[in-house]
Amino acid sequence: MVTKGNSGDNRTRSSVTIFIVVGLCCFFYLLGAWQRSGFGKGDSIALEMTTKGGADCNLLPNLNFETHHSGDAGIVGASGTKVEEFKPCTARYTDYTPCHDQKRAMTFPRHDMIYRERHCPPQEQKLKCLIPAPKGYVTPFSWPKSRDYVPFANAPYKALTVEKAIQNWIQYEGDVFRFPGGGTQFPQGADAYIDQLASVIPIANGTVRTALDTGCGVASWGAYLWKRNVITMSFAPRDNHEAQVQFALERGVPAIVGVLGSIKMPYPSKAFDMAHCSRCLIPWGSNDGKYMMEVDRVLRPGGFWVLSGPPINWRNNYKSWQRPKEDLEEEQRNIEEVAKLLCWEKISESGETAIWQKKLNPESCRATEDSPGVTYCSQDPDDVWYKNMEKCVTPTNSKAEDVEYKPFPERLYAIPPRIASGSIPGVSADKYMEDNRQWKKHVNAYKRINRIIASGRYRNIMDMNAGFGGFAAALDSPKLWVMNVVPTLAENTLGVIYERGLIGIYHDWCEAFSTYPRTYDLIHANGLFSLYKDKCNFDDILLEMDRILRPEGAVILRDEVDVLMKVKNIIGAMRWDAKLIDHEDGPLVPEKILVAVKQYWVVGSNNSTSSR
Repeated sequence: MVTKGNSGDNRTRSSVTIFIVVGLCCFFYLLGAWQRSGFGKGDSIALEMTTKGGADCNLLPNLNFETHHSGDAGIVGASGTKVEEFKPCTARYTDYTPCHDQKRAMTFPRHDMIYRERHCPPQEQKLKCLIPAPKGYVTPFSWPKSRDYVPFANAPYKALTVEKAIQNWIQYEGDVFRFPGGGTQFPQGADAYIDQLASVIPIANGTVRTALDTGCGVASWGAYLWKRNVITMSFAPRDNHEAQVQFALERGVPAIVGVLGSIKMPYPSKAFDMAHCSRCLIPWGSNDGKYMMEVDRVLRPGGFWVLSGPPINWRNNYKSWQRPKEDLEEEQRNIEEVAKLLCWEKISESGETAIWQKKLNPESCRATEDSPGVTYCSQDPDDVWYKNMEKCVTPTNSKAEDVEYKPFPERLYAIPPRIASGSIPGVSADKYMEDNRQWKKHVNAYKRINRIIASGRYRNIMDMNAGFGGFAAALDSPKLWVMNVVPTLAENTLGVIYERGLIGIYHDWCEAFSTYPRTYDLIHANGLFSLYKDKCNFDDILLEMDRILRPEGAVILRDEVDVLMKVKNIIGAMRWDAKLIDHEDGPLVPEKILVAVKQYWVVGSNNSTSSR
């Protein structure tokens, strides 16, 4: 009888325990939903990261991603075992861009904008500290609100609000900057300007998907093209127009620090459907047309080039531009001659805007024209990393040249021309399709691990070793964009990524990326550390990841287990929380997944968020 009594008590206790656990699960689920709804602390979002196949309560320990909107008030003490951390850098490094440092730049020649190009510090001068966020830093607004508003604390620079006050670029209103969507050449707003372009260029039907904005300012052109399903790679130098690219990325618009100078742009040939310059101050008619030839290299056959501003319509504007009409006339004449040499046909000139279209088959154009001798480039047009810009025309010598891309989004999963033509050794259409299937599976696993990936919480995403762009394609959403990085050590697949209607860039991860700190919300890397093993220090790569990752931004690394263990040891000395979990196919697969979050902390703070 005693035994029966004890058994009944145990069953009762078990039932009570189960009831309590279920109740707690429901409580925390509702709490998280309440926080995400916006009725909690500011715009708080609770990020839940769960193990594969786990129940709602099976949270990964030590990972907490509370979004802060009140500076130091939201910081809690770090928990867990004390480790010897990388120290914070001093406050003067808050917006440090290692390869575009102003002091270093001034030691280089000024001709051809060389001093504005990438000049990275040598190994012995690299910082071994963590770049701090400024006091009061907050998570940016979600898209599309972020297009129009940026928190002042995140980029506290008012110079543009004064310098561009009458041009409708940017306005300072209390604790935020507002971006009305104007520009020097489109005072009525980017939408009206794009409508003008769309009357000539087939923007609406998906034919134009990838665009390049040279000298982008705060990237309003790219920001407003987004709702028309056009993704724009914008760039501008780090110059006296303070924080242009930083503002663009805070708005949630793809952008890098860059310039047309003496080095080729870090993009493959035939990448863009449209290129654009709105009073970008690039001397297109000088240097024997070198800059136009570089645009021609990255512009696909059938693509469009838009030039808005001087010298277009110089006869009516030379007085307001305060330039001699003879100089403007000569500049336009040079542009027209180079355009003819490149087989660009001017299809429109209205007001101060001219539009050219690159012919689908430039060779047939040159064969019928009595033009001066054409000097063809002899180098691989996709081999561009730190290669000098050439005064030559990129030849059309690929079977893929005459292929017209399918409209987007059909283009995203169609067989890319480079693969269909066999231009990438060892990659068949079947292998490409299998890669897509694998990445759909991987991304589904990521969404189980990190349940807010597709929620809009992450806008700016980077894939550090992008392959064919499968990760970005599987994530495709109007809420986010992915910077697909193809390392210079990896197989050159960046052309395929652009043919899919995605964007990306070449980069060597032994160096810093051309962006400001805190410009990416989520960073993904597949096999990156195996690729760079014995090439450069893992801690340099991880410190660069920390620099460009927002506070409370997430990281997903996929690699061999022994490599990830070395990475995890280094992360232990950084202000990240990390967890190593099994491959989605089970523990017997040697490839693992490391998930991490950068803790929230600001300059002058010794504390940071961690798990509670």
